[in-house]
Amino acid sequence: MSERLTVAIPFYRNVDYLRSALDSVRAQRCDDWTAIVCDDAGRDCGAGDLVESLGDSRIAYVSNEANLGMARSWNLCIDRADTDLVTLLHADDRLAPGYVGRMLELARAWPDSAALCCAASIIGPTGRAAFSLADSVKRFYVPRGGDPLALHGEPALAAVMAGNFIMCPTLCFRKTVLGSRRFDTTWKQVPDLELTARLLMDGDTIVYTRAVEYAYRRHPEATTALQSETRLRFDEEIDLFDRVAARAEDLGWTRAARTARSKTIVKLHLAYRTLGGLARLDLAGASGWLRYLLGVGSARPPR
Repeated sequence: MSERLTVAIPFYRNVDYLRSALDSVRAQRCDDWTAIVCDDAGRDCGAGDLVESLGDSRIAYVSNEANLGMARSWNLCIDRADTDLVTLLHADDRLAPGYVGRMLELARAWPDSAALCCAASIIGPTGRAAFSLADSVKRFYVPRGGDPLALHGEPALAAVMAGNFIMCPTLCFRKTVLGSRRFDTTWKQVPDLELTARLLMDGDTIVYTRAVEYAYRRHPEATTALQSETRLRFDEEIDLFDRVAARAEDLGWTRAARTARSKTIVKLHLAYRTLGGLARLDLAGASGWLRYLLGVGSARPPR
């Protein structure tokens, strides 16, 4: 019997986006998948009705009794999967038609890897292709070499900390290798980067393909966008980069530690937000971002 993949979809809001996500799963060229919509008792109703209306026995629906939050919900998605391979498709994103087939191909070639992942395109609220400067810049941090790439050890950690080019929801985890490791629920915004770094520092391998098999939606209501405006994202990134640097130093990975401690990608993002404020003539906003940028490296940047 061929290996199968579970597409677990944590849902919180926007049934229309969820419908699009499910359509992309059903459009897979490879049929070796099952899907489960995990409703985190969110702001919008109707996810269960949508799944029922599809009449597709491959797609299940479960609902949490109470809202668990992002990281806990993601962990429960992994636990609920009854296959070894599981992908957490964000409910506002889409899979490209070749995603499942490509992940299964990589899984056969690297049976001991902790996770597999791919490049992603960016779409906007309507599903049309969109431009994201931050995502475009991160592509330059992908290590050189053939395709796919087996990311392992200090070089891989240094590359990820230089510019986190691994798009979290493209990751397909292998539960037998992942073991009891899950997203750290103490983080609200960066549990994905923390887990990726932890896997690499634990000695695991993550396989990356440059093939674009995922469509990541950028829109104003996304959790990343909302928490970036409150600066929670940057608070957590700065804290996490310092923690990764400390553990890398303990491992003797001086290059990776130096890269993490420099926080260059965080500073570039803050500079971009400062310039954006100036371009909009939002002097107060630009000033706030600039003060925050200048404080990076201190115990806690001014907010």
